[in-house]
Amino acid sequence: MLRFFVLGIIIALGAITALAASIGGPGWWGLLVLLALLLVVGVHDLVQKKHAILRNYPVLGHLRFLLEGIRPELQQYFIERNYDGRPFDRDTRSSIYQRAKGIKEEQPFGTERDLYAVGYEYLLHSTVPVDKLEEPPRVRIGGPDCTKPYDMALLNVSAMSFGSLSANAIEALNRGAAKGGFAHDTGEGAISPYHRNGGDLVWEIGSGYFGCRTHDGGFDEREFAEKAADDQVKMVSLKLSQGAKPGIGGVLPGAKVTAEIARTRDVPQGQTVISPSYHRVFSTPRELVQFIGHFRELAGGKPAGFKLCLGSRTDFLAICKAMVEEQITPDFIIVDGAEGGTGAAPLEYEDHVGMPLTEGLMTVHNALLGAGVRDRVKVGASGKVATGIDLVKRLIQGADYTNAARAMMMAVGCIQAQTCHTNTCPVGVATQDPKRMRALDVPDKTERVFRYQQATVDQAMQVIASMGLHSFDELRPHMLRRRTAPGTIASYGDLFPHLAAGQLLRDAPASWERDWARADPDRFVP
Repeated sequence: MLRFFVLGIIIALGAITALAASIGGPGWWGLLVLLALLLVVGVHDLVQKKHAILRNYPVLGHLRFLLEGIRPELQQYFIERNYDGRPFDRDTRSSIYQRAKGIKEEQPFGTERDLYAVGYEYLLHSTVPVDKLEEPPRVRIGGPDCTKPYDMALLNVSAMSFGSLSANAIEALNRGAAKGGFAHDTGEGAISPYHRNGGDLVWEIGSGYFGCRTHDGGFDEREFAEKAADDQVKMVSLKLSQGAKPGIGGVLPGAKVTAEIARTRDVPQGQTVISPSYHRVFSTPRELVQFIGHFRELAGGKPAGFKLCLGSRTDFLAICKAMVEEQITPDFIIVDGAEGGTGAAPLEYEDHVGMPLTEGLMTVHNALLGAGVRDRVKVGASGKVATGIDLVKRLIQGADYTNAARAMMMAVGCIQAQTCHTNTCPVGVATQDPKRMRALDVPDKTERVFRYQQATVDQAMQVIASMGLHSFDELRPHMLRRRTAPGTIASYGDLFPHLAAGQLLRDAPASWERDWARADPDRFVP
């Protein structure tokens, strides 16, 4: 491992320098003192637990912090990379790290955003702000057919699988969720031993049916029902598609499929695991809705729903028609935006397939409302949610609660090195290499996850107080504005058509009429 190689080089050089100093001039003694200091630094880096990068890269890891010192000059680089769903910009990264570490994060000077750029968005504040809420509200999830509703936090851990993330990262996320009282989505990689630390679980089932899988890769109802009965599992979710790569299944390289992961997922050890791009349990909108009802029954009446990245509006309206005709509704739908992240995906899918979260949320919210079922279905938003402003904006756009993946990864130490698929994550977050994951100290990162979620929700509450609102329920589309052209600003109340409850069933407006007419509950129409 590199950390021992670096220390070995320092020790070897020290021995050579000591020999040279004993027969040479005083200059060698100065070099020996320098090498001794480097050795002390290296040993300290190995035993400290605050910085994972230093535990894996003693001495050399300090170069990263040196580069961070000149990060204002690199800011534009990060902003440009953020434009199409790339890593967070510098200010967002800094905010996440500071909140996770419990550091006061106010910044000097004014905004560094281009307020006159097309696409810039802002919220309306009030001349008479009100007092901030004393406690963050919860969102009750559970429709009329749900017998065990769950009260969801406003910000939760989004779907990230054991296998994609290390054991230490999963454990820190779950312990943080347990301490903060928010939910932890398992991702499609099943429930691992590292999820068993008290945090409320949303068990996600993908097309590979990991953790409840038959020998031929089908859905094992008996195994699912047994595991879903666990008290720690609060909700069950069927993954239809993922924002970063909608239309294709997930991939876990064979190098990351350890014996433990193989047992957790019910797959062979050491073999690359590929999830199919489609489900076996349904092939039409009606079959999907019927399966969700069965899914909920198998889970003992716990909330059941699905996650998707929206593609065709007609497809989703077909699902809504099936809900109305079958009188079966999911308890929740998680909308994943195309800007969502992943450990590995083709460039074409990362940047060119799937609907962005804003349009996806507005479409799902209005479709459910127009079909007359919005009051039975809660909507979650997932896709680059990182700050209190993100949270408030997503609620305005139609969500009831939010999930964060990338920001939660950063809370446990991710530095966006983008080597997730190589099993060489430098900070032990996205690797199954035990030597690398040891750098991630679970107790320390547990506190960071807890602090990050708490501080972000607190800022969201502060924002709505500044807007003069006493509750998140008072948020309305006209309170969010967007610059649509130089010198032109419009509200979300004007930018998007908003349907009334049941409007599609009575008289669909012109902008929705064609898609509603084409929507067929017995087939998905491209």
